[in-house]
Amino acid sequence: MSEAEERLDFARGSRTGTPEVIYGAGKSREQIERIARALFDATGFALATRVAPEDGEALARALPGARYFARARVLQLGALDRTGARIAVACAGTSDLPVAEEAARTLDAFGHDVLERYDVGVAGIHRLFDVRADLDEAAAVIVVAGMEGALASVVAGLIRPPVIAVPTSVGYGAAFGGIAALLAMMNSCAPGVSVVNIDNGFGAACVAHRIVAKYPTERR
Repeated sequence: MSEAEERLDFARGSRTGTPEVIYGAGKSREQIERIARALFDATGFALATRVAPEDGEALARALPGARYFARARVLQLGALDRTGARIAVACAGTSDLPVAEEAARTLDAFGHDVLERYDVGVAGIHRLFDVRADLDEAAAVIVVAGMEGALASVVAGLIRPPVIAVPTSVGYGAAFGGIAALLAMMNSCAPGVSVVNIDNGFGAACVAHRIVAKYPTERR
């Protein structure tokens, strides 16, 4: 057994409600494959994020039943039980799609029903009004936006569910690689907004998952 397999946290799902997930960036294809096999063999589920397309496509062929989602850069083996919870993912524009898709594919793998509403940025705010009712029916809403990051505040001012805001690194020079959107979201005047790190669609999915998942009655 390799050192990587020896240190895997197989009990994380039962302990925290969120399974261990592989962060693919910086790992070799062989490392991702070895860890994914070990997780799947032990738990029936494995998920890897930030997997480069050339690696993801090769791993999908090498791992039986694996699926690779290129835009999200997510590799999935197996799935968790369906929860019946509906979580919405909304993003401002097409450039934000990789981050939004990372969140959506993670939520689906975690067993939630995902409502995807894309290209609803404030530059054409009528598009947001068209999907407002859909977002209001979700248990939680992930809002992904770059540029000035205004979409999260607008959404949180219109709907009842909690909003998890994800700033993206999309934008011109003064966007500072997503810092402008991050600060705007953190300074939102609309209550009920939580903020994760820049481009962290996976982290937003984990927050939403914990919001809607049934909390265990017994703690280990």
